[in-house]
Amino acid sequence: MKKIITVLLIICCLAATVTLSACDKGTEKISNYDIYASYDEETGVLTGTAKLDYYNNTDNELSALKFNLYGNAFREGAKIKPVSDTYKNRAYYSGDSFGKMEVSNVENCSGWDICGEDENILAVNLLTPIYPEDTVTVTISYTLTLAKVNHRTGITLHTVNFGNFYPALCYYSKEGFVECPYYYCGDPFVSECANYSVTLDFPQEYIAATSGKMSSETSADGRKKCSYSLANARDFAFVLSKEFKVVSAEADGVAVNYYYFNDANAQTGLNAATESLKFFNTTFGKYIYPTLSVVQTGFCYGGMEYPGLTMIADSLDSDNTIYTIVHENAHQWWYAMVGSDQINNAWQDEGLAEYSTLMFFESTPAYGFTRKGIVSSATNYYRAFFNVFSQLNGTIDTTMTRHLGEYKSELEYNNIAYNKGLILFDMLRGAVGDNDFNAALKKYYQNNLCKTASPENLIASFTGGPNVEGIFNSFLDGNILI
Repeated sequence: MKKIITVLLIICCLAATVTLSACDKGTEKISNYDIYASYDEETGVLTGTAKLDYYNNTDNELSALKFNLYGNAFREGAKIKPVSDTYKNRAYYSGDSFGKMEVSNVENCSGWDICGEDENILAVNLLTPIYPEDTVTVTISYTLTLAKVNHRTGITLHTVNFGNFYPALCYYSKEGFVECPYYYCGDPFVSECANYSVTLDFPQEYIAATSGKMSSETSADGRKKCSYSLANARDFAFVLSKEFKVVSAEADGVAVNYYYFNDANAQTGLNAATESLKFFNTTFGKYIYPTLSVVQTGFCYGGMEYPGLTMIADSLDSDNTIYTIVHENAHQWWYAMVGSDQINNAWQDEGLAEYSTLMFFESTPAYGFTRKGIVSSATNYYRAFFNVFSQLNGTIDTTMTRHLGEYKSELEYNNIAYNKGLILFDMLRGAVGDNDFNAALKKYYQNNLCKTASPENLIASFTGGPNVEGIFNSFLDGNILI
């Protein structure tokens, strides 16, 4: 995700903080989702069924499965706010609005329950335990009521956003299933790759921008039914609009579509999408999805990434639109294809996506962004934030390996995950040299494609350079002075 901030906002929000105390591609089998979802425009409700053929690729016998109910974060009375006070007016454009995700039935189980820290988890007890390398099928019937909000999931003025629109299987770690409360700071997601077959039913006036490749489309009684497929993906998302215009191109065999409703420079945006895709293909490794949808939409931050689809905020000016398109494209490599724990190590994908953005603009000077300018901007924002923060709070925490729930504000998160992350990779590049730096990122991509990489996996890709581990540790532990 990309967040756009200003120095003035840094100072205002710091003051407020004080007063408010604020798939593994090589695996023969992976899980499969078969989703049917029907959207009712009049009620703002999506009715769906999500059938999961779960393949147990763990080493453990499992008696239950857990699913994240991200849509429940927008319900009235949620314990954890999905939007901070800082972004509330930008997000809720017509005042307070609420949504929810409700489960009505789960088939092929002995029982189910809504639980978690903030009613954010569906726990499904299986009829019999599932052993490693076995498969079990569960089918979840649910409804998603949309809030009027410029966010990943919600009704905006010009579009309807369907990020995280289905019950999503929790990632399984050595500690068990990882539950993901919907923190407003960062991207509260960690997930495994699966194959998706998705059928969407919606009013005929809408155009759909989706993560997947369309395999069929039918129309009847004023509605469309469109089917899509997507393999080796961590998520599936889509956006609907009656106002979309589309410009299209092909980049290295990938169909790239830019969906927009208010962009006088749409062709420039499409060019940035195709050129950055080609650059990342060459620099890191091949993009594995057949399509890429770049979608202008209502969003309270700068942008948001999903496999095969990126959301770009309609409030951005032309320069920030181009920058955000490239940044979100970089996330196709660092989040979609190579995953990480965005809850505890947000710097790992955000810092690397931000630095990959720098690398593209450095190689393509016509866009007007330079390596020196981007690094200087990140450094100045970082210093400005922590200078003010230290004056107001007395002490500062610049560690990078921390839980999303530990950040005091989005500005603190932005400066740690984005700015300090970018500075880390620029210093690392200076230490090892361009050739070894590029080779390490290719190695990181190749070794972790469709996996969920740890920080140690990333650091190991740079082994052999001068004091690489020391550079990483000095940044992650908060010991380096910037």
